[in-house]
Parts: sequence; C-alpha cells; structure tokens
Amino acid sequence: MARLTQKQKGILLMILSALLFSSMQIAVRLSGGRIPVMEQVFFRNSISLIVAFILIRRNHLSVFGPRKYQKWLFGRSFFGFLGVITVFYASNNAAQADVAILSKLSPFLVTLFAVIFLKEKLSKVQIPALLLAFGGAVLVANPSFNSNLWPLAMAFISSVTSGVAYTLLSYFKDKVDALTVIMHFSTFSMVASIPFMLADFVWPTPFELVCLLAIGLFGSFGQICLTYAYRMAPASEVSVYNYAGIPFSMVLGFLFLGEGISPTSLAGGALVVAASVMVYLYSGRKARTAQIQDKREP
Repeated sequence: MARLTQKQKGILLMILSALLFSSMQIAVRLSGGRIPVMEQVFFRNSISLIVAFILIRRNHLSVFGPRKYQKWLFGRSFFGFLGVITVFYASNNAAQADVAILSKLSPFLVTLFAVIFLKEKLSKVQIPALLLAFGGAVLVANPSFNSNLWPLAMAFISSVTSGVAYTLLSYFKDKVDALTVIMHFSTFSMVASIPFMLADFVWPTPFELVCLLAIGLFGSFGQICLTYAYRMAPASEVSVYNYAGIPFSMVLGFLFLGEGISPTSLAGGALVVAASVMVYLYSGRKARTAQIQDKREP
C-alpha cells in the first residue's frame, strides 16, 4: 500500500478538522437549552488548554511565547475569543448549515484585511471571488429564511473577528510556534470567560456535561488538525478542503437536530464554495507557472 504524501496527509487533516468543528457546533446546540454561552466557551477552552499544554511540554516549546510578541498574541487571542463567543451564540440559535456558511467567509475577509492593513494587492481572481462569497452570505441571511437574522449576524461577526485573528496569525510565521499560539488563545479565553460564567453558572445534567466535554474535545482536536494540515502542505493547496464543513454541518444538523435545508441555503453555500474553488484553482495554476519559469531560468 502506497504511503500518503505530505499533501494528502494535509488534505485528510483539513477534512477531519472540518468534521470535528461541525460536530462541535452540534454539541454546542445540544447543550444550549440551559447552559449559557460563556459556560460553553469556558469548557471549550479549558480542555483545549490542557491538550495544548501536554503537546507543548512534550515538544519542549514555549508556553506563552516571547515577551516581544505578547502585544500581537493578545490581539490574536482577543479577536479569537470574540469569534468563539459569536459562533457559539449563532450555533445555539440558528440553523447549523447557515452558521457554517457564514463563518466560512473569514478567508475572504482575511484577504480584505490584508489589503487594508498589510497593503497587499488583490489578484484578478480575488475580486470576483469576494463578490461571489458575499453574494452567498446575502442569500443565507435572507430574513424570510428559517433562521432569525440576529443569530446570523452573530455568525457573520464571527467570520469578521476570526478574519482579524487569522490575519494576525500571518505575523507569527517563523516567530511563534502554532501550538504556543493555541495555548495563549485558550488560556486568555478561559480566564476571560470565568467572571461571566460564574455570574450565570448552571449546574449541567449528566447529558449536558457530556456535551460540554464534547465541545472541548472536538474543538481542541479540530484546532490541532487544522494547525498541522497547514504544516503538511501550503495553505493554497489545503485550505479549500475546510469548506467540507458546510456539507458536514448540513448533514449533522439534519441527523441530530432535524433541521431542514432550504434552497436559498444550498445556493448560498454553493456560491461560497465556488468562490473558494476559484481562488484554489488560480493559486495552484500560478504556483505551477512559477515552478516552470524557475526551471527554465539558467
């Protein structure tokens, strides 16, 4: 049996990450009848903190990173924290397919933020891709659809805050290990959620406790799979497979929550996926062209 290439391993890890995050959304919804959002956020990050700390100690990495990068690490942790809160609120109150579609807009928002703050230039394919993605978001956020508009707005805000957090991640490349970034984010989010959790704490039932533990485990290993997927292969080659989370959320929402799938949701999801595939194909062709030119040069 042939061994998997690094790229194939990266693709499998990205798809597994999408499945784990979609499963986390279901656990959030199942525990959301009585359990407040900040209590869910606390469990999500406390378990992630434990997992990240074990891996960091095993690999002899820095726990919280160098002092000179703390300002940027706190910025990434803060916006990531807001992203978790908003996506958990949306998962508790909107259809899972809608939440998945709107939260997947973050890569396109990263592109916009990179243009605004990092002075990067848009390629000729990114403009129509952005228009397609936002067109899909408009279809999903149709006020006449199954979900209320406010939770969908929270899902969109989650993609915005996540976009800021992912933009900051680009600054840490070759500076701070990815597991250290996860550890910093998990610790910040857990500590920040404690006052809100204690003010509105609800003792979970055995079933709710299982769901809370599942949120933490699915979220932790989903983040780890995502992190190592980007290590196995270039982002341009594996990021598109993160959109597997959209059909995963649709299927899991139907199986576990009995949620129907509207034609507008399907159309919106198709536009978002089409936009990501456009960028993926263009990036791949551009990379191959660059390789051919490098080989031709003496």
